[in-house]
Amino acid sequence: MFEDKPTGGRIVGIGTSAGGLEALEQLFDALPPDTGMAFVVVQHLSPDFRSLMDELISRHSEMPVVIAEDNMPVRANHIYLMPPRKQMIIRDRHLVLTDKEPQAFTLPIDTFFRSLAQDVGEQAVAIVLSGSVSDGSRGVVEIKRAGGLVLAETAASAKFDSMPLSAAATGAVDHSYPPCDLARVLCGLAPREVVPEDEALSDDPAMDALLRHLRDHFGIDFSLYKTTTVGRRIQRRADLVRAQSLAAYVDHLRGDPDELNALYQDLLIGVTQFFRDPEAFERLETEVIPSLIDKLPADEELRVWVAGCATGEEAYSLAMLFCEGFSARNRQVRLKMLATDVHQASLEHAGAGIYGEVQLQFVSPRRLERFFTKRSSGYQISHDLRQMIVFARHNVTKDAPFTKMHFISCRNLLIYFQPQPQRTVVSLFHFGLASGGVLFLGASETPGALADEFVSIDDHWKIYRKRRDVQLLSQIRLPLHRQITQRPALIDLPRTHAPDPLVLGTYDQLLDRFMPPGFLIDEDCVLIGSFAGAE
Repeated sequence: MFEDKPTGGRIVGIGTSAGGLEALEQLFDALPPDTGMAFVVVQHLSPDFRSLMDELISRHSEMPVVIAEDNMPVRANHIYLMPPRKQMIIRDRHLVLTDKEPQAFTLPIDTFFRSLAQDVGEQAVAIVLSGSVSDGSRGVVEIKRAGGLVLAETAASAKFDSMPLSAAATGAVDHSYPPCDLARVLCGLAPREVVPEDEALSDDPAMDALLRHLRDHFGIDFSLYKTTTVGRRIQRRADLVRAQSLAAYVDHLRGDPDELNALYQDLLIGVTQFFRDPEAFERLETEVIPSLIDKLPADEELRVWVAGCATGEEAYSLAMLFCEGFSARNRQVRLKMLATDVHQASLEHAGAGIYGEVQLQFVSPRRLERFFTKRSSGYQISHDLRQMIVFARHNVTKDAPFTKMHFISCRNLLIYFQPQPQRTVVSLFHFGLASGGVLFLGASETPGALADEFVSIDDHWKIYRKRRDVQLLSQIRLPLHRQITQRPALIDLPRTHAPDPLVLGTYDQLLDRFMPPGFLIDEDCVLIGSFAGAE
């Protein structure tokens, strides 16, 4: 029975395989014994191999090196090693060991990283060192989604570069350095216990200046996002550059465009994958998509909008399902998909449509053959599928919605918004959906206050159908005020008298009847709205 209490600070999971011993030695040689962090090493071991890892690592660190035992608390300034013939996870900051089946194929690094993400969230750090497999590449995605830090050894310094390269290919790696430099990154992280929400960085006066700086450069108002999430991600970036205060970090950002871009990418949380949540996609494939296609007139296109598409994996996944649905009914594929995001680099990646094997792990061999072409740089989306999708920059919090959509997907974006922006965006999606259109949200998201305007198709996987065609006009007009304001302050805008919904509806009818099709744009040629059927 263990009586020691576990650490409340950061826990570093280290994954390694072939060639990893030398990397571990270099890492621990460069780490002081009092970082305040705990280190858990997960390595591939032969079941019959008597590991001397604890003795070898002890020569390179003053920290105690311990072979993990079941239900052992994880303590700061300790190194824990996974024993042979075991699977290991972390739960409530205690190591949990189970027997490994002799002939079973396992991915112990992925398994541990996933549990680490679930257990400690933003206090998780994942490090991927030398190895000849791809283990760890799935787990780092979960660490990144949870707000943790992901580090990897460089391919040049690794004896076997498959594991570091596979991790980097996911887009989840924050920094890649040789092991000794990874130690310097860790040393730059300020030791910190869990921060209560009411003590978040959002109360720091420098936060307004930082958010204004981001808005001026990227056109995104992060004050609409949840303050706790934004504050913690900013603090993490500030720790990495060893800024002594938020004000010092703001000064650093003004002189370092690379760090400004890194912060921007961190805040957007753009990690995704093909067919994420396979059961949800199976429900779409077997019930939702067939119903939409069956109701579609033969001369119409099925219109789909994927909002917050990141690097395109979800958009392409949905496009594959719709293509298969048309083919199963011996119908010509008539699909027009709009995939939008605020991050231009992600859109360019999506438009290129080239992905590595790690990113395609949940794509079936049949779909891989039908929808991809093997290239030297990876697998490229087929020309026919690519032609069905338009990738475009669009901000759901301020830009006008696309309309007459049969299906809108926006997964794991709403959870990062504050309540009022959430309501606004959902009302825009409601407006954008055609009669009977389907809304597909993330597993932790709902229509919230507008739930009565949707019929639930699947409560678990958050699939909804538009209940009626009533237009929530007071909500829909809200982003237009924000967009035409050149540089809105980070304070509440003055309240204006809401237009009569009946009058606004009459305006729309008059425009549709008497005006030629047209678009309304601002001085920067950004689309604000459309009328008279323009698309």
